[in-house]
Amino acid sequence: MNRLPALPACCTPLRADWPLPATLPASTWLSTDFIPAQLEDDDFARSNIDMPASIQRSVAKRQTEFLAGRLCARAAMLQLDGTLATPGMGEDRAPVWPAHICGAITHSKGRAAALVALRRDWQGLGIDLETLLSPERAQRLAKEILTPDELARMLTGPAEQIALLVTLTFSVKESLFKALYPLVQKRFYFEHAEVLNWTPEGHVRLRLLTDLSTDWQHGSELDAQFALVDGQLLSVVAIKA
Repeated sequence: MNRLPALPACCTPLRADWPLPATLPASTWLSTDFIPAQLEDDDFARSNIDMPASIQRSVAKRQTEFLAGRLCARAAMLQLDGTLATPGMGEDRAPVWPAHICGAITHSKGRAAALVALRRDWQGLGIDLETLLSPERAQRLAKEILTPDELARMLTGPAEQIALLVTLTFSVKESLFKALYPLVQKRFYFEHAEVLNWTPEGHVRLRLLTDLSTDWQHGSELDAQFALVDGQLLSVVAIKA
């Protein structure tokens, strides 16, 4: 049986509790909390995880979130089908997964997570964790994140939901990019997708506003989901095979 090294002191025990409203069959989710101040110089080596050159030049916070995310991803793949591997980092800085596995990693303030599945079941996965924006910051960033139609809908909705709405829109578009970019190999940005509607229960409907491939064209719609977890917003976009 494959055994993983003990977790470094900077990371809490991995958790498999799924916080979103709908489960994803045939997938594995793991998360951890991390404390950059507890990162030791040899934590990468003792964890058998390579530190890319760009991460070596980074501050402790970036190093710890990278390590925590890879620890989640490696353990999740081992749990999924016995694969013992750690996702590398591609030239585009995206994780590089084994050919038969689809996955995504995210990290935010003190928390990291990974979601993996077999490509025969899911062809695209995207996850994103964001700390909830303050109302003031949400107002400032709204025009950078929301399309004109999204802005119009925001202005007709309750003012007390603006911070949640802007955070949600940012996060779910990040998850959409992570899910679709490996499939289309084409970059797209906030203005190239819109949130059509969402519910307080955590369901979201998205629409593409640009052509990305023959399969993913302007007007394509897909579902996402989100949940609030200890002051952070987690979103997931999952595309079935």
